[in-house]
Amino acid sequence: MIPSLRAVVQQLPKFKFNPHVHLELKYSQPLIACRFDPSGRYLFAASQDNTIQRFDLLSGGVTPLLGHSGWVRAFTFVGQKVNPTPVLPFGYHAVAGGLEVGTEALRTAPPFKLVSVDTYGQMFWWDGNTTDPKPIRRIDAHAGWVRAVATSPDGQTIASVGNDNLVKLWNAADGTAKSTLSGHTSHVYNVAFHPTEKRLVSADLHGIIKDWDLTNGKSVRELDAKILHKYDSGFMVDIGGARGMAFDDRGETLACTGITNVSNAFAGVGNPLVILFNWKHGKATQLKTKEAYQGTGWGVNLHNTGIVIAAGGGGDGRIWFWRPSDASNFQTLVVPTNIRDMAVHPSGKYLAIAGFNGSATVYGLFS
Repeated sequence: MIPSLRAVVQQLPKFKFNPHVHLELKYSQPLIACRFDPSGRYLFAASQDNTIQRFDLLSGGVTPLLGHSGWVRAFTFVGQKVNPTPVLPFGYHAVAGGLEVGTEALRTAPPFKLVSVDTYGQMFWWDGNTTDPKPIRRIDAHAGWVRAVATSPDGQTIASVGNDNLVKLWNAADGTAKSTLSGHTSHVYNVAFHPTEKRLVSADLHGIIKDWDLTNGKSVRELDAKILHKYDSGFMVDIGGARGMAFDDRGETLACTGITNVSNAFAGVGNPLVILFNWKHGKATQLKTKEAYQGTGWGVNLHNTGIVIAAGGGGDGRIWFWRPSDASNFQTLVVPTNIRDMAVHPSGKYLAIAGFNGSATVYGLFS
């Protein structure tokens, strides 16, 4: 009998927590976003040359997805709900590095759709695992940048947010519009569906997080992440927003990350910060970096072991690890490039970063 994902991942503490470089993938241009597909076989990374690069973690092959006219800052996946269990057994074998990631997923990975959004306000649908992926649908989604996109837990709805201050819901199967949620007064930077309730959260430039009840489309409360925003009077510009946002798998905690204590908005001088919100009560807890690092948090994950992971960059990059009871992180990985995004593998054993130097590095978390 194959155990459930949670049951297996909860055994991970039996292994030594030992984050280390597992696999280094390279592209010729800066990378600004990355995500593993639901089966764990592919790592998709977006580049500043307006392409998406699909790295096959089994074969080592790289396939470009061409069609966007602007930067792709985010993507999500649609299709048959994937039981990620098939990718887990390989994770428990000794891995000597290289291309073993996703081996089991090769035999079981079902078809899926990739949905990507860009700075031209467009949203693309792709067949994610075909030999030569082409756009199968393109829609004008927002006026201006689309900042983030997410798929509902039932796979039926896509949510997108952008610089028109709107949250839009789309039919995941055919791309038709479902509804628009309005109320933000600044650019909307991030969006996430609650994993078990019919709720959705959206976070804007000013650090206001709206909690939407999807049964009636109403905002039922706001969570305060305003510490992630500053108006710089010297440059007369706002800086902030939740650059990374994620729920834990039970929906008990919402995590956001970005930049705080900004002293120079033009140069992005400030400190990364993670805020954890208790979903039931809305109480916020701040997680700071032990090092007085100057930069921005660009990705955050609430790992099933209880470890909080965030990554970001300034002149170079950092990956930080906290235990929930810690105010400051217990471990830091120094990365020789500015990190622009972070993703955790469906098995829970790996994470990947998108680097400004064109590197998409996969880290093993346990040994």
